[in-house]
Amino acid sequence: MSYKIVVDSCCELPEELHNDPRFERVPLELTVGDYTISDDDSFDQADFIKRVAECPTCPKSACPSPERYMNAYNCDADHVYCITLSGKLSGSYNSAVLASELYEETYGEKQIHVFDSESASVGETQLALMLMKLEEKGLSFEEIVKKVTDFRDHVHTYFVLNNIETLRKNGRLSGLKALVASTLNIKPILAGDKGNIVQKGQGIGIKKALAKMVDIICTEVKNTENKLLIISQCNAPERAEMVRDMILAKQKYLDVLILPMRGVSTMYANDGGIIVTM
Repeated sequence: MSYKIVVDSCCELPEELHNDPRFERVPLELTVGDYTISDDDSFDQADFIKRVAECPTCPKSACPSPERYMNAYNCDADHVYCITLSGKLSGSYNSAVLASELYEETYGEKQIHVFDSESASVGETQLALMLMKLEEKGLSFEEIVKKVTDFRDHVHTYFVLNNIETLRKNGRLSGLKALVASTLNIKPILAGDKGNIVQKGQGIGIKKALAKMVDIICTEVKNTENKLLIISQCNAPERAEMVRDMILAKQKYLDVLILPMRGVSTMYANDGGIIVTM
């Protein structure tokens, strides 16, 4: 059976899958002041980071329309899966679900399932790679949906951001935490919790915060030998490699990927941000 995996543009795909016909990225729109771009292959991270730094207003994103998702679903594949960033952070999930309903009303029944990743960035990547793995094994559509849903519920996401202003201004963090972090150089260690953002700890300066994040990961995440460790970085490849090395000094993983952030992740993580999933 043929399949297609649709992801919104918050998902960071490995480079070898960028032009793979089994995958399609549906872009969100990003706005900085009066400048709006589509989060697609034309995204220029360096230019975007510069514009955000120079703009007095907070950057914003707009989720894809249901019509855009419908176009992605309209293909010859027997099984279609869609993965979006957390429904508690964006309207992308609701748009993708509405598109599946509209598709069936317009074209008839098709095996389509939309996953709320309850995460973002490489949290979505974890699901996409698991879907591909299970499809290549030849499992049924129903089996795959069940297994990936269970897998999602056990994915861990942690992150440390050099700048949390975008999260604060978009209402993702309390003003108090953002103020303390800004004035005392305290970097919060954040994590995903069923699609919400929670604080796990903090460190003075980025290096100490990253080291503490690694300690938290190694305390909370067990039985990692069969897990895939994926790290995304915003203009900070050396920092990502340092985090990888600190984790691997304490835990073993099946494999490790370090991926550059695309537009939506860059907007929220800001220059220097690191996201870790397993």
